[in-house]
Amino acid sequence: MDLSVVVPTLDGRDQLAAGLDALTAHVPDAEVVVVNGPSTDGTTGMIRDRDDVAVLVEVSTRTENVARNAGLEAVTGDVVAILRHDFVIEPSWFDGLEDGLDEAPVVTGPTHRTLDGGMTTEESETKRIGSREVTYFNEGNVAFRRPVLDALDGFDEYLETGGDQDAAHRLAGLDYAVAWRPAMCVRQEYSADGGVTTGDRGAEFRALAYRLVKNYGVRPAAATGTTRRALRDALGAGREVLRGDLPPTEWFASGRAVVTGTARGAVDGLVARARDRSPARNPHGVSDRSDRAVALYDWR
Repeated sequence: MDLSVVVPTLDGRDQLAAGLDALTAHVPDAEVVVVNGPSTDGTTGMIRDRDDVAVLVEVSTRTENVARNAGLEAVTGDVVAILRHDFVIEPSWFDGLEDGLDEAPVVTGPTHRTLDGGMTTEESETKRIGSREVTYFNEGNVAFRRPVLDALDGFDEYLETGGDQDAAHRLAGLDYAVAWRPAMCVRQEYSADGGVTTGDRGAEFRALAYRLVKNYGVRPAAATGTTRRALRDALGAGREVLRGDLPPTEWFASGRAVVTGTARGAVDGLVARARDRSPARNPHGVSDRSDRAVALYDWR
């Protein structure tokens, strides 16, 4: 097996260095491709001073899926892993990957996170949507056999968030199985205080509606998932209003953003579905453009 590892990064020099050290220690023969940018913390200089990175790709448009696809364009391995820059692989990672590939062409594993109160980790998640059984993968710790990535045409660059979930829907549509291996684990250490960050609700629901409509069309499978999520969030926010933790104006503004985002995502999903009627369902994939990289350093 020829393994390539794609590591997208943005302003994470120190965390990236720790991840690269672990790759060198545990999978020294892997082809490591770092996709950087646009970072301003000296990441480029740090990578150029190392001898364990095969390719450095500099990109100017920084979204996760653009970075992933830029890395996929540069790899040569017949198995491609994608790792988050702040994840450190454990010694058992490669054995877990190899074992999982004996079962399925896609394999993923958990993230161990060290918190103030102890250790937490994810578990495998599978949902039935319409006639499909969708197995989600850890977006920062997953490996694919190369033909699978070619069939998917990489990741959908329309999506600024949820590209991994979209790929999971499309894997199910293409009848590719996903194996879960606890041994294929990575570690992320940080201190958490229990706080919650709020994101852009409109963008979140636009992405959700786009993914579902693009992959399933205008069907109950698409509408049910979006509606259930919106109702759950609305009820949760309503309870916060009643407790006095959230101003009513913010609740209404959030609701308006959800409705607007959902409508736009649904329309864009229909357009995407019409543009790519193939099983890949990816009109914004690797083959859609060739101008992602603004600079490429190849030390192979």
